[in-house]
Amino acid sequence: MKKWLVALLATLPFAGASAQKMITRSGEISFEASMPALEEIAAKTNTASCLFDTSTGEFVSLVLVKAFHFKVPLMEEHFNENYMESDKYPKATFKGKVSGFNPNSKQKQVCDVEGDLTIHNVTKHVKTTMTFVPSGDKLSAKGTFSVKPQDYGISIPAVVKNKIADKVNIVLSFDLEKKA
Repeated sequence: MKKWLVALLATLPFAGASAQKMITRSGEISFEASMPALEEIAAKTNTASCLFDTSTGEFVSLVLVKAFHFKVPLMEEHFNENYMESDKYPKATFKGKVSGFNPNSKQKQVCDVEGDLTIHNVTKHVKTTMTFVPSGDKLSAKGTFSVKPQDYGISIPAVVKNKIADKVNIVLSFDLEKKA
């Protein structure tokens, strides 16, 4: 499991020794694709990794697809085997940049974030905003965005198409600490 984190860290071109790198290996990502009045389709993980260089704005996140857990085990099995094909496509990644972040601010900041999201081996450019709240040597980063499964080559069978929302709402929450 540590191999993928080393690979993640190696993918970032950091600028000099003055860079302030913040990291977590216990970030929370949840998603919800429920339709009103139907069974809840939602999952969560608290094992997402995130690396944020506050001086350059470089922002990278990685999550193992099998780390998402559902309330209903059968739903989790279908998610991994039929939709996400997690043995074939084991991870989802985001590589992007935060705009307008002031690393010296002690106040809450809402910043634009954009970059490339790769799910199911398909990469799409996404934009959203994230809220950053400093607390001592830590930094909380939270955000939301939506994706369409078909944009990432994820097929939804006709028999369940009306039970799953067209857009999947994703919530991110990272409590970042200075990298040692």
